[in-house]
Amino acid sequence: MTFIPESDTSIGSNETLSDRFYRIRRQTLALCRTLRPEDTVVQSMPDASPTKWHLAHTTWFFEQFLLGQDPDYQPIHPAWAFLFNSYYESVGPIHSRPMRGMFTRPGWDELVDYRAQVDARMQTLLIGMDDPERVKLTILGLHHEQQHQELLLTDIKHLFSLNPLEPAFDESLPEFAEGMANELKFIPGRQGAVEIGHAGDGFAFDNEGLRHTQWLQAHALGQRLISNAEYREFIDDGGYHNSLLWLSAGWHRLQEQGWQHPLYWADDLQSEFTLAGRRDLGAHLPVCHISYFEADAFARWAGARLATEAEWESMAVGLDNCSGNFQESGRLHPCSTAPEAGVQQMFGDVWEWTSSAYVNYPGFRPPPGAIGEYNGKFMCGQWVLRGGSCVTPGDHIRATYRNFFYPPDRWQFSGLRLAKDL
Repeated sequence: MTFIPESDTSIGSNETLSDRFYRIRRQTLALCRTLRPEDTVVQSMPDASPTKWHLAHTTWFFEQFLLGQDPDYQPIHPAWAFLFNSYYESVGPIHSRPMRGMFTRPGWDELVDYRAQVDARMQTLLIGMDDPERVKLTILGLHHEQQHQELLLTDIKHLFSLNPLEPAFDESLPEFAEGMANELKFIPGRQGAVEIGHAGDGFAFDNEGLRHTQWLQAHALGQRLISNAEYREFIDDGGYHNSLLWLSAGWHRLQEQGWQHPLYWADDLQSEFTLAGRRDLGAHLPVCHISYFEADAFARWAGARLATEAEWESMAVGLDNCSGNFQESGRLHPCSTAPEAGVQQMFGDVWEWTSSAYVNYPGFRPPPGAIGEYNGKFMCGQWVLRGGSCVTPGDHIRATYRNFFYPPDRWQFSGLRLAKDL
């Protein structure tokens, strides 16, 4: 695993490690400002987690892996470790993930107090921290927290969508920026031997390495993301009723779940549920909340395919990964982009499904100990997504970032970009 040192400029202008710690920790709480205590308890499905669990788990991470390195450290609430350990089997027993919504206690105030106590102890630890390994773990913990900020928003959106009253997470969110989508064009990508994967300075998760060579055939990527209007054409043309367009597992899931459109779209295809409540469906906004199966079927219907992650990364390298529509924009929804030359929307708006299975790169070895459970053990049956979304923190993403979900998953802010062979 590689990490940024405290002086790295990617932390921010004149931002120390301590500054960054408190900025990110405060942001997690700020995301909860519109929620009521009752909202933070419920778990909408086994794959989602209650808001208060996200707050506690990210705090447990710092207590377990940073504060707990001191052999004399006394945990604040020893019994809570069982509740808020996510999947670190080597650390200790784990509460069943599908049952996270079943405990009403500890309550919200207790968890906020727990965060404050851990933050205070971390403040003492961060003062003059010069141990490189602890710096690495702190930076990892902060990126881990940013992952959970995104999950907090995706999970609360799913929860609120199941309420017949369709409450808004934040009614004050701005109207979605929608311009006219430019004509879909294809931009040739690099071909031949290319290197992908993280190398050099700056933070990266272990699954982004090792940097290695891949061979790319002649290909092109869509200039922009696929829009709602284009996806509506797929629906109107019977895309959800044509088994020839679907992978077998996808067709089975479609029939089992009764899919007729992306998650959160109304059955009349005129509106969608958002973090601002129900709003009119923007024709030129990027389509969002689709599974890998749906993205793959649309691409086949369009006479194209999904990009490999190597094709995507080779196109994204060198682009400004900070200019997209991220969490900091305050929209919390995909938006369209002004017509312009060159590839667009590679970062932000929606995570882009690729055709690449989530497996290890050549030479990958998980780090020793419990931290080695972070990514490597999930390299089975999942697919890679790239680019970040409108709820991803902007300073958390990079061209080599590999997100991963199971093919049927739809509650993440996931969309697609077409690719084709040349």
